[in-house]
Amino acid sequence: MKKALIASTALLLTAGVAAADVKISGYGRTGVIYYENDSDVNESRVQSRLRMNIDASSSTDSGVDFGARFRLQWDQGEEGEAQTNAGKLWVSAQGFTVEVGNVDTAFDSNGLIYETELGSYDRSVGFSAVTGAFFAYDSNGYGIDEVDRVGIRALYTLGDLTLQASYVDPDQSGTVIGVEEEFGFSVDYTWNERLELSAAAAFNGAGIDGNDIYFLGARYAVMDNARIGLNFVDAGDEEDGYDGKTIALYGDYTLADGRTNLEAYIANNDRDSNETDNAFGIGVNYDLGGARLGASLQRDYAENVTADFGVRFEF
Repeated sequence: MKKALIASTALLLTAGVAAADVKISGYGRTGVIYYENDSDVNESRVQSRLRMNIDASSSTDSGVDFGARFRLQWDQGEEGEAQTNAGKLWVSAQGFTVEVGNVDTAFDSNGLIYETELGSYDRSVGFSAVTGAFFAYDSNGYGIDEVDRVGIRALYTLGDLTLQASYVDPDQSGTVIGVEEEFGFSVDYTWNERLELSAAAAFNGAGIDGNDIYFLGARYAVMDNARIGLNFVDAGDEEDGYDGKTIALYGDYTLADGRTNLEAYIANNDRDSNETDNAFGIGVNYDLGGARLGASLQRDYAENVTADFGVRFEF
């Protein structure tokens, strides 16, 4: 009887392990970033990052999936050592997913908001840099005032339509003064595999009362290897301390070799404090198969030039 009990227990444990899935993924990148400035700060620096995502998931007999994620990340010049971030848990069934904890927020997860970014470092000084302040998935540890932060995101996918809503309370305890709850919404739709439409909004972005941000974007594949897009963001008026309104025209083209992708954008921002209202950038990525070489050259609204060159590999 004891042997039968042990055997049956071992079988159950083995079945439980087989139903679970734990994996590590992420990327590494390194290279050089140049940023023109009028101070004594060095204009060129080596910038590296190592990111490791630790994902665990399990499925029930009823078809419900559960999972969790931690991230371990090190950034050259920002942390002296790798940091583990706050985790998140999720449950998913029939195209509907709910996350709790350090969640990917709806505004930050919109499908087109970062598509002006260039090179292996995925930078855009003309658009991503002026989209305002809002909560996002935190790759590093929470700050001293965020230890009781909690987020909830709901994601629903139906064919070519993706709907998202998120809520972030910077402090569940209520002891931190001057922070508000952020609400975010996003919708993405792809029509005929060529036209992409996106819209998103964040209210009380980053926990700042009255910091409301609105985004609209569209991108069209004019050919199988060429796309053109138009993004607009209203991040609040400059007199209130915000980033103003920005519009960007952008596109990319893949050469006949199927490995070389050329990218470019031109953007306009309406802040009166700008040296110029126009920013632009050009970039290139070369696919090595599991890795890519990338470079970009950009000019920001202070008329400063920035450039980068690096390599990024996935694992």
